[in-house]
Amino acid sequence: MKRQWDRSPFLYPTPVVLVTCVGSEGKPNAFTATCVGIACEKPFFVTLSVHPFLYSYSLIMATNEVVINVPTDNLLEEVVYCGRVSGRKEDKFASKKLTPMPASKVRPPLIKECPVNIECVVKHRLSLGLHDLFVCEVVATHVDDDLFTQEGKLDLHKLKFLACIKATGEWRNLRVMYINQ
Repeated sequence: MKRQWDRSPFLYPTPVVLVTCVGSEGKPNAFTATCVGIACEKPFFVTLSVHPFLYSYSLIMATNEVVINVPTDNLLEEVVYCGRVSGRKEDKFASKKLTPMPASKVRPPLIKECPVNIECVVKHRLSLGLHDLFVCEVVATHVDDDLFTQEGKLDLHKLKFLACIKATGEWRNLRVMYINQ
């Protein structure tokens, strides 16, 4: 027996990210997003869904650039805050002591406290209803040095990514797991 679930698709957990954007005047903003994903590996494209009524949406539309910053569980308070407070009236970087760092190829800043930062240029936008889907080309990716082994390999065991279970509204620590075959 199965029960019909009307709340949302069961594609969980989804990553939680902090997206940075700037308007034409250059003031940075950060917002929390859980509708993100990989769209293509070559060339590398990611997707990002954003509510059109958000302040950040207007900033993205002004510049067609974003940085997807991947936080770890020690930034949960900042992640929740950036998802609840509008950057239209408040400087989230100053309020939560997030450190903006210059990006290498786009105008929005990296967030220093996030161990992974993905610079993106918006190539397509599709209106889907509650969200607009941005298809973004990755133009640069930055990873903290301490996430690499001495041999230069990425050690994903050091990361404690955040994930969202949309069906229940819960936040979880998502550790990378390996399944040996």
